[in-house]
Amino acid sequence: MRFSIGGLRRTLAAMSRYPDPAQMAAASIDPSAQAASRTPAEAFGGVLPFVLGSALLGSIGIFVHMAQAGALTATWFRCAFGLLGLTAWLLWRRQLRFLRLDRSTAVWVLLASVLMVLGWVLFFAAMERISAGVAVVLFHMQPMWVLVLGALCLGEQPGRKRVVAVALAMLGLVLATGILEQAASPQGTQAQYWLGVGMCLLGAFLTAAVTVIARRLRAMPAGVLAWWQCAVGSAVLWMAPAIEGWPAWGATWGWLAALGLVHTATAYALIYTGMARLPTGRIAVLQFVYPAIAILVDWQYFGHRLGTLQMVGVLVMGAAIWYAERRASGKTA
Repeated sequence: MRFSIGGLRRTLAAMSRYPDPAQMAAASIDPSAQAASRTPAEAFGGVLPFVLGSALLGSIGIFVHMAQAGALTATWFRCAFGLLGLTAWLLWRRQLRFLRLDRSTAVWVLLASVLMVLGWVLFFAAMERISAGVAVVLFHMQPMWVLVLGALCLGEQPGRKRVVAVALAMLGLVLATGILEQAASPQGTQAQYWLGVGMCLLGAFLTAAVTVIARRLRAMPAGVLAWWQCAVGSAVLWMAPAIEGWPAWGATWGWLAALGLVHTATAYALIYTGMARLPTGRIAVLQFVYPAIAILVDWQYFGHRLGTLQMVGVLVMGAAIWYAERRASGKTA
């Protein structure tokens, strides 16, 4: 069981277009997401579910904050209730038979599942130290990992236009997090803040590795790999709530259950549905909806107002999106 260089190159290219784990997994697993063309009606029908799914993911910070649970407990609830939701979705699509693994896929599915669960744990742990908006934005640093991996592992020389587009988007994302303003403040930035930043960057790397593995599993219907991720997380972390303390019955359980039912099962199903109807060029643009919503939620709900550099970052990110949209439109016209 070895990766081919050609397959890895295609994987790295896909990763640069879909920084979000759900979007990357869908693009890697579902061949229909790679169709070259779509009618205007189909494309419009794909935008709505894709944007709705991304918006749901962008609101995850509210639920984590209201639940007030540890990172391991939050991850277990996301996996357990996500498993229930994804099971219902696969049952509705009559795809439960695809959950059976053979020898050629079992090892890769289990490895990808462990890496994704670790990424979720790091994500929730980071949100205990930095804001949800910053955590989400930092997880979108994966295109930078892609360029590094491509250069170091494959000896690739990315095109100038691609480097410019990615660099602008990454610059905008970094500015939008407010990290530079934190570092320049008279009080300085606490060590816990930088620990949260490091967790996000490591988590982004792990989810990027999941996409590399997912290229071997592209014959699986969309949602099957996510089901196994939730199944493995539920089995591995089942003791976490007992160790950290079971949350009080009531509203807290509702917030935690929503991490699985809303932000995993429902959001992923919407994103998978949207991607099947969208050209890759538009997906590359719309994937920025997720961090944009997360930043707005931070601003409106938690009172984390955007500073000057953050506003500049949003504008720079918008310019990068416009540039990518113009290039995508030119290729698909």
